[in-house]
Amino acid sequence: MRIDLHSHSTASDGRLTPSELVRRAVAQEVDVLALTDHDTVLGLAEARACIVAEALPLELINGIEISCSWESLEIHVVGLGIDPDCSALQGVIIQQEAARKERGQEIGRRLEKQKIPEAYAGALALAGNGALTRAHFARYLVAEGHCQNQQKAFDKYLGRGGKAYVPHHWVSIAEAIDVIHQAGGLAVLAHPGRYKLSTKWLKRLLELFAQVGGDAMEVSLPQQSPQERANLGQWCRDAGLKASVGSDFHAPMPWLELGKNLWLPKDVTPVWDSLLVANESSTFREEL
Repeated sequence: MRIDLHSHSTASDGRLTPSELVRRAVAQEVDVLALTDHDTVLGLAEARACIVAEALPLELINGIEISCSWESLEIHVVGLGIDPDCSALQGVIIQQEAARKERGQEIGRRLEKQKIPEAYAGALALAGNGALTRAHFARYLVAEGHCQNQQKAFDKYLGRGGKAYVPHHWVSIAEAIDVIHQAGGLAVLAHPGRYKLSTKWLKRLLELFAQVGGDAMEVSLPQQSPQERANLGQWCRDAGLKASVGSDFHAPMPWLELGKNLWLPKDVTPVWDSLLVANESSTFREEL
């Protein structure tokens, strides 16, 4: 089986609609896909309806990626196998949406001081009905000619130390894990290698994540060295966590694709062994 447990649609900062996303997953021979938009579950109904209407050979896992604040850093926790209608989860989604709006308005004010008008309105327009993220501001800055690409937009304006950076006020990791569990799901630490932490601090994060009830961590991502994957596998075992895989797909790119290059090191316990939808083989095709 080919499994991808981390992807995004236009319900947050992805470029494909939920329907387009599931169709692409099938085209890429993905068997099990989790849709994990940022702090929202709005894309799940459309994705599932498309699968049913078009009889797509794809198992969809209800997911979400919750933004958390930890030690002044933004950490992401993926929820897999959740009930999207859970009242506790919906409460956190509303809370996060309010925090996103407040942060977005302040980013807009700070960009205004940098002589970049209407950024908040422009980002909102790009977000549409989806969750507003800094990626929408980055896309606006590129579209208006203020930055060459999104990375430069983050470097100059939106990232930590940038001219329009606004600190986040998300839920704690413990709160995110608790609400995912209340929704019947499994809590997975997303892309731990991307937080630019030293080994000491990364192990501290993993220890905390396990202590407050986290279930798994992403070990396999498309863009990582063999040594990074091996290290994450070892730390996953050390922390007593299950192992997950995810492309963190947002848009088609030459170097990133749904289900591509996602395989686990030996001697880790796959998270999908604990998901009700994954009762079959836990072996999937390795991209060579």
